Amino acid sequence: MIRCKRVYAPAATDDGRRVLVDRLWPRGCGKESLALDAWLKDVAPSEALRKDFCHDPALFDEFRRRYRLELAGHPEYWQGLLGMAEQGNLTLLFAAREERCNNAQVLAEFLEDELERRGPSSSPVCYADQ
Repeated sequence: MIRCKRVYAPAATDDGRRVLVDRLWPRGCGKESLALDAWLKDVAPSEALRKDFCHDPALFDEFRRRYRLELAGHPEYWQGLLGMAEQGNLTLLFAAREERCNNAQVLAEFLEDELERRGPSSSPVCYADQ
């Protein structure tokens, strides 16, 4: 299961792997005090896209479209997240105040689509008598 959570919310036991997916370190958070397994700056939107969006909900649809294109062009940035999600709960951490219109939500949708596209893995045993 992939979920999104503000980095300022307390960690929960069911968060599973906690990964910060913002390019910038969140304000007011000490690196030692934040419970997280990884910080993946590269999976965040590009600097230009982040500035164009400027967290304006009216621009979110265009932001989503462009960010998904960036993600599609760099699978090396998010492939590891798929593995984490397949192994258990994955919580994508973000700092934005806007809970619904942010990069973590788009990334979670993108990853869910990728997991669905992959489908269940096939086993070589399935082909044993062919």
